[in-house]
Amino acid sequence: MSNAPPTNPLNASCPTPLPQHERVVLGHGGGGRLTSDLIEKLFRPVLSSRVLAEGDDSAVLDTGTGRLAFSTDAHIVHPLEFPGGDIGRLAVCGTVNDLAMVGARPRWLSAAFIIEEGLPTDLLARIAASMQRAAEEAGVELVAADTKVAPRGTVDGLQIASGGVGLIPDGRDVRAANAKPGDAVLVSGPIGNHGIAVLAARGELAFDTTLRSDAAPLNSLVERLFDAGVAVHVLRDPTRGGVAASLNEIAKASAVSIVLNEEAIPIDPQVEAASEMLGFDPLHIANEGKLIAIVPSGDAERALTAMKELSVGEGAVPIGRVEEAPAGRVLLETALGPTRIIDMPAGELLPRIC
Repeated sequence: MSNAPPTNPLNASCPTPLPQHERVVLGHGGGGRLTSDLIEKLFRPVLSSRVLAEGDDSAVLDTGTGRLAFSTDAHIVHPLEFPGGDIGRLAVCGTVNDLAMVGARPRWLSAAFIIEEGLPTDLLARIAASMQRAAEEAGVELVAADTKVAPRGTVDGLQIASGGVGLIPDGRDVRAANAKPGDAVLVSGPIGNHGIAVLAARGELAFDTTLRSDAAPLNSLVERLFDAGVAVHVLRDPTRGGVAASLNEIAKASAVSIVLNEEAIPIDPQVEAASEMLGFDPLHIANEGKLIAIVPSGDAERALTAMKELSVGEGAVPIGRVEEAPAGRVLLETALGPTRIIDMPAGELLPRIC
């Protein structure tokens, strides 16, 4: 009998303990530094693959006869319904958008409903109907589903886990690692509306607001870019952690610097007022119907024109540029002159928001 240690077919190692955290905290789900720590130090050492390591919004898989995109997501929001959307619409839009952000044409979705005992059935019916409307809007089909009922007080009403599959046309290569010095950074409209709309729906603002969540499928906007002949390098929908988290991920993956112009970033006055009152940075607030596009500078005007042809992109503007150094950094040129570093948010600004 051999004395060699047993082999580990997964090449797994023991996870590194998370510094200063013996237990998971809400901030680990916020899309910022704590989320990154959770993934890099706990999950990645034991759950790894070449595709997963690429860190894009969806996995890009080569079938031998073509490429498909596969994405999975989980959705928790309180309240379950809010101005502009609900948890069902979030589940569809979030999954469709993750597929679209790698250049895929979304086709099929799955959904698992974890329902708390006591949830009103009329509320559940409204959410299911909202999901179907969102699927029709995005041009996708829900082809697999499951339901589970959890004891009262354990899941905050309803949670939805969703998955999606899309097909990637030949010639498209859209990845977080594709940003290049000289590229233009575009955003499809005002940022932060979703996060503040949900906060207002909880009654946690000291003033009234007419803000609505921007939750929307973005696959039509992505197709418009490609139809216009734009050489799209990177796409991201800045959900958890907001624009700041998405751009930091791109800067790290591409080993570039991203420089933003503070005065160019579109922010609704109500979002700006709420952020100032609460001490939030709008760049850290979640969105559910906006995308960041990084394209060659020579294609920027064509891309903006294409996006503005659709209602979901009518507020599209350039907000910055890609530079070579300092690699992995996001910088903000402020209205007053100095440049400051835009880091990822530390943790969870607004619990249960997407």
